Amino acid sequence: MQLHKPDVVDAAAAILDNYGIADLTMRRLARELNVSPGALYWHFANKQELLGAVADRILRSAVVDVTGLGWRRAIQDSCAALRDAVLSHTDGAELVSASFAAGQSATVVQILDQLAAAAAEAGAHGDDADSTARTLIYYVLGFTVDEQSRRQWDAAGALPDEQSVLMSDTDRQFAFGLSLLIDGLAVHGAAHDPATGTAN
Repeated sequence: MQLHKPDVVDAAAAILDNYGIADLTMRRLARELNVSPGALYWHFANKQELLGAVADRILRSAVVDVTGLGWRRAIQDSCAALRDAVLSHTDGAELVSASFAAGQSATVVQILDQLAAAAAEAGAHGDDADSTARTLIYYVLGFTVDEQSRRQWDAAGALPDEQSVLMSDTDRQFAFGLSLLIDGLAVHGAAHDPATGTAN
C-alpha cells in the first residue's frame, strides 16, 4: 500500500491523542503504519516538520472569519478558537507551542497575521502589531499548556482541590486574562499617534 502524506499526519495525530506527545516518535509512527522509519522521511525531512504538519491539522478549526467584527471581537474570537482547537487534542498546546517556536506551522502564522491586523486596527503599528500578536498567542498557548497539564494531573487524582481544573472556572479565568491584554492594547493605542506610533 502506498503511503500518502495525509495518512502519516492522521496517524501521528491519533498517537498524540491516544498516548501524548512523549510517545509521538518517528519509530512509533512507523510501527503504527507498518513501514520502516525511513519511509516517513520521503514525506517529512525531520520530526519538527512532521509536528508542524500535525499542528496545522489541529489548528484547522482555529482559523475563523473575523471580517467586520472590530478589533476587540476579532482578538477574542481568534484567541478563543485557538484555545478550543488545542484543547481538543491531548498535549495540543505543547505541540503547537513547539511548532510555533520552530517556525514549522503555516496555520500559526496565519493566526498571527490575523491578530496583528487586529492590533494595528487598535493602534499598534509596525513591530508593535506583530509583538502584540505574538504576546496574545503566547498567552493562549501558555494558559492552555497549564490547563492541559492540570487536567492530566486531575485524571490521576494528584491535585488538591484548590489546584484542580475540575474545581475552577477556567473559561472565566481565560477570558479575564485575555480582557486584561485587550484593555492594555486599547490604552496603548490611545496613547500613541496612529500615524507615527510615537507617544502623544
